[in-house]
Amino acid sequence: TDKVTARDGVQVPYTLVMRKGLRPDARTPVLLEAYGAYGYSASPRFSARMLAFLDRDGVYAVANVRGGGEFGRDWHYAGKAATKATTWRDAIDVAEALVAARIGSSDTMTLLGTSAGGVMLGGAINERPDLFSGAIANVGFMNPIRYVSEQNYADIEEWGGPITDAASFKTMFDLDPYQHIRDGVDYPAMLVVSGLNDPRAATFHSAKYAARLAAATASAEPVLLRLDFDAGHGMGSSRSQLDAVWTDIYAFALWQGGHPEFQPPAP
Repeated sequence: TDKVTARDGVQVPYTLVMRKGLRPDARTPVLLEAYGAYGYSASPRFSARMLAFLDRDGVYAVANVRGGGEFGRDWHYAGKAATKATTWRDAIDVAEALVAARIGSSDTMTLLGTSAGGVMLGGAINERPDLFSGAIANVGFMNPIRYVSEQNYADIEEWGGPITDAASFKTMFDLDPYQHIRDGVDYPAMLVVSGLNDPRAATFHSAKYAARLAAATASAEPVLLRLDFDAGHGMGSSRSQLDAVWTDIYAFALWQGGHPEFQPPAP
């Protein structure tokens, strides 16, 4: 565990998880995850599914960005609603520090955002598409300005809605990843994951985001949409469903991280 000095001088902690004895360098596949919402403190925890990723010399990194609750209410409020950009900028600053330390590089680093972490992910990719080789929006909240049309409408305080005037509209618009995708940008490879029965981040978030990004990107990198017609937001998924989706997530990170076992055969 270490800390990065963010662009505004605040110390942002992060944690690295890797195989014992591994000495990462600029060629190492890195999966960087951040969340930063609801005052939730994101800490690394044991996952048997992750062992296959670590055994292939991948590095898993967690950035404890603002919007979470690691340092109390002020840490949460520094990355919510009108201050939400702090969340994805903290993630960018951690990613830049890892690259500077030669723990992965922009050619091997994949960013992961799950659920509310989709706002973090989308904001980071929109601002710094050059910093990441891949990005994974996992059951992500990608079009929050439209979330009043789904059943998960109780989170208005976290995101700055409901939209009742110009100020509340601007708050929601500014943090909406979908609304800030730009045509002609070289976006990294993207894996967008959704379950059709998701009651928290409806599938329209993922489907709209993937379609817009695929139409806008100027790079040759793929935009993949992974839909599970029998799954939801993940908590009620079966073991086999979770095994399957995390296999795809880790395989995507190794693929975009340049791991030789996960590269397509030469023509």
